[in-house]
Amino acid sequence: MRWAVVLAGGVGSRFWPVSTAARPKQLLPLAGDRSLVEDAVARVLPLVPAARVLVVTSRSLAPAIARALPDLPPANILGEPFAASTAPALAWATAVAARHDPEAVVLSLHADWTVRDPAAFRAVAAAALDLAAAHDVLVTVGAHPTRAEPGYGYVVPGASIPGTSARRVARFAEKPTAERAAALIAEGAVWNTGLFAWTARRFRAEIEAHTPELAAALGALDRDDVEGYYRTVKPVSVDVGLFERTERGATLAADFGWDDVGSWAALARVRPADAAGNVTAGDAHAVETRDCVLWSDDGTVVAFGVEGLVVVRTAGITLVTTADRAAGLKRLLDALPASLTGERGV
Repeated sequence: MRWAVVLAGGVGSRFWPVSTAARPKQLLPLAGDRSLVEDAVARVLPLVPAARVLVVTSRSLAPAIARALPDLPPANILGEPFAASTAPALAWATAVAARHDPEAVVLSLHADWTVRDPAAFRAVAAAALDLAAAHDVLVTVGAHPTRAEPGYGYVVPGASIPGTSARRVARFAEKPTAERAAALIAEGAVWNTGLFAWTARRFRAEIEAHTPELAAALGALDRDDVEGYYRTVKPVSVDVGLFERTERGATLAADFGWDDVGSWAALARVRPADAAGNVTAGDAHAVETRDCVLWSDDGTVVAFGVEGLVVVRTAGITLVTTADRAAGLKRLLDALPASLTGERGV
């Protein structure tokens, strides 16, 4: 049977000051009226029933995630004792699915994406699940690039898999320069969306064979000793710890309007803009202004005669930066006093 795992941990510091430890980016309505995690689960529910959708988050966030997703059984919210990157989280969730269903075929997705075409998303997700089951491979879904984006990972496809539209994975390239990204696209590379599929059996076997950071800890999962498991594993992403090492990687490419909403500037791609390219949320107004992102949930923001700015107002804090610098907020937070970042939970 089909299962889905939604990764919903992390703080989302690039959306400071709105994103906080108590209410991080996945719980914010950044792309519309619902939070990103609500959108993610709603997007997958026509493909996988609520009883087989698992959400991995931190223990501190688990109650808020559960409140946001009342249609999911409470036991399906998996609270990590501490963060250890994506491979340990996915191994745990896959083990939970396998305990209920040894023949589980698992779809993995992130809670903080936006998808413009949910039907196309479900079509390629179903194809990935079917490919994983029929050909015993680990599948990564790629999105056809629309720009040479240096902030994304890329997948270079290899040989075709006979009888399918899929390709073997030749190699990965993580966050290249803009120039290198353009060269990769010319070579036929696609964006690595982080949408994955595998059977529980194959995932376990490949972890045992290729991921020593996790392999020795799998016995703790068999005993349902989550604390012991997390004390034993070493943090590693599933991309590095498994997909870059396995010889059973496959990729499907599709167009479904994927965006990982990585910074405030990304709202210009995922929210409606006015004729001058401005995106506003809350009590925000743009006058003789172009290509700005204005967000307010605390008072009024007015931009007049400016271009390419991000202005955010929340909880007594005002952030002003440029769209180009918005992705660098982690560096900003390191330079700010704890009275700002500490109280905001970053």
